[in-house]
Order: sequence, then C-alpha cells, then structure tokens
Amino acid sequence: MNRITFKRHSVLPGFRITLGLTLFYLCLIVLIPLSAAFLKTFTMSFADFWSAVSSPRVLASFRLSFGAALLAAAINGVFGLLVAWVLVRYPFPGRRVVDALVDLPFALPTAVAGIALTAVYAPNGWFGEPLAALGIKVAFAPLGVLVALVFIGFPFVVRTVQPVLEDLEKELEEAAHSLGATPLQTFIRVTLPTVMPALVTGITLAFARAVGEYGSVVFIAGNMPMVSEITPLIIITKLEQYDIAGANAVAVVMLMISFVLLLLINMLQGWMRRRNAQERAV
Repeated sequence: MNRITFKRHSVLPGFRITLGLTLFYLCLIVLIPLSAAFLKTFTMSFADFWSAVSSPRVLASFRLSFGAALLAAAINGVFGLLVAWVLVRYPFPGRRVVDALVDLPFALPTAVAGIALTAVYAPNGWFGEPLAALGIKVAFAPLGVLVALVFIGFPFVVRTVQPVLEDLEKELEEAAHSLGATPLQTFIRVTLPTVMPALVTGITLAFARAVGEYGSVVFIAGNMPMVSEITPLIIITKLEQYDIAGANAVAVVMLMISFVLLLLINMLQGWMRRRNAQERAV
C-alpha cells in the first residue's frame, strides 16, 4: 500500500529562495572572510602559532581588551538601564535633546570620538586636569581605554532596553504596588525580570562592539606595550611588519574567545527567557 505524504505549505511564499539567499549572503559576508583567517593561520606550525599568540605583549593586550570590554559592558548595563528608565518614565524639559544625544556615539566617527575624549581627559583637559590633581590618570592609561569603550557602547544598551520599557504594562506595577510592594520590590520582582533579556542583549552588543574597537581607543590609550596596548593594535602592528600569519593567528584567538563569550551570554539570555515564560504560565 502506497504511503501518501502531505507537505505543509507556509502561508507566506518564497521560503526556499529566501533561505537560500540568506545562507548565501551569510557565507559571503561572514563565513568566507572568517574562514580565510583560519586558513591563513593553518599555514603556520603549531610552535609558530603558539609563539605568536602567547608572547607577553599579546597576552597583556588580551587581558586589557577583554577585561576592559567586559567592565565597560557591565557599566553600560547599569547606567544604560537608568537612562532608558528616565527617558521612558519621566517627562522633563529637554527630554528629546537627551534622547538624541544618546545616539551621538553612533553618529561620530570613531577617530573623532577618540580625539575628543583625549582632549577632554588629557592632563591639561577639562576633566583630566582636576582628575590628575587627585592622582587619577585617564588619558594614555588603561583607564582611558575603559572610558572610550563605555562611550562607544552606551547607546546599545539604551536603545535595546528603551522599547521594552515603553511596551511594559504599567498595570502590573500598579497591581504590585496595590498589594503592598515597595517601589524597590516592584522594580526587582516585576520590572527587572521583564527587561532582563533585552538588557542582556544590549550588554552583549556593547561588549561585542568594545572588543573590536580601534579608532576611538588608539588615541586615548597611549599604546604603551604591556600597559595600554589593545589587541586590535597588535594586529595592525603585525600587518605593518608584514607578519600576515601572526596577525591572523592573534585575530583567530580573539575571534574564538569572543565567540565563546557571546555563546555563553546567548545561552544565559535564552535561559532567562524560558524562565520568564514558565513564570508567566504559572
């Protein structure tokens, strides 16, 4: 007896061709360039690869780049949520101006941002001079790298959290308040779990942008080896020295570390979404 099979057709046509175009575009823009970096690295022996990525100068740049990126993303997570909360919940004069200023790091070229931050935080700058009097050195130091990464990553958190706060039902907060919850308890138990997936997404985007940032950091960092030298600058330096394989080796390690961190963050985000869905179902 012949078995009759039925195919399920989507209401929206064109799935196969759009899927094919999506995979083709993804391979062309992302996978092929990344695979080229890996293939170039495979031309090195393991000893040469290990020597290129484990030198003290490269390891110091890894610690600075990833450490500063994680810390900057965490800072942006706190203050980005605060700014988004104020822009959504409190009407005040000049709110549209403040809302537009949030996007300023998007509009500024990275080199312009780096020069501006250096001028402000230099030892003779507006902020740098009083900070230097307190013994705090920002420009031409690792702290300057952190400031630059906070600057360029800040809009990602605000623009990711802001739409969620705008769509959040205030009735839930009012119900919690009517049941005797304090404003802090309402925020922690009602508002924060709802915006947490979006907040994690914004922090992830800020971290991803900060890890590979070059233009705004290279001016304010000072670029002192073992002190304030970031990994992208190491890669540029190796390319200028015609060490193509070494530059690709450092780039591959940086790519792998970034991928693992982003994968862990995405897994955490998925777990939080499933937890929120289960709590709502209950």
